[in-house]
Amino acid sequence: MEVVLLENIKSLGQVGDVVSVKRGHARNFLIKYGKALKASKENVNLVNKKKDVLNEKNLEQKKSAKKLYDIMNSSKHSFKKRVKENNELYGAIKPMEISKAIEEKFNIEIKASQIDIAKEIKKIGSYEAKINLHAEVQAKIHIEVVKEEDKK
Repeated sequence: MEVVLLENIKSLGQVGDVVSVKRGHARNFLIKYGKALKASKENVNLVNKKKDVLNEKNLEQKKSAKKLYDIMNSSKHSFKKRVKENNELYGAIKPMEISKAIEEKFNIEIKASQIDIAKEIKKIGSYEAKINLHAEVQAKIHIEVVKEEDKK
């Protein structure tokens, strides 16, 4: 299915580009969240006319993402977890949990879908995660997982 993009999307293209994507991706994500329109002559012309406004909107989003980047980049987040005898966690640390930690620390709302973890966090140790703030702005955070002391 062909769509015309209303904003810059990292893996697809720039504002106004006509790209071919799978029907489900177009319908369930791009069109649903206002990131693209079905590619027709009318929609392509409409986007080309509005391109300056859309680029300006994208620039504003990028500026606010850079402000968040300055606040969050290289920040450290510590999680105390119960562990088994081999230092494995009883439950892996998921993006949703990281999202809540960021919100508590910085009062910034980050969706779990914006968080990229290279590998699952299942053991004690240090990890790195990327936060996708904008198509062109990514912050890196450090995650430290430590053993929760037993309560006696």
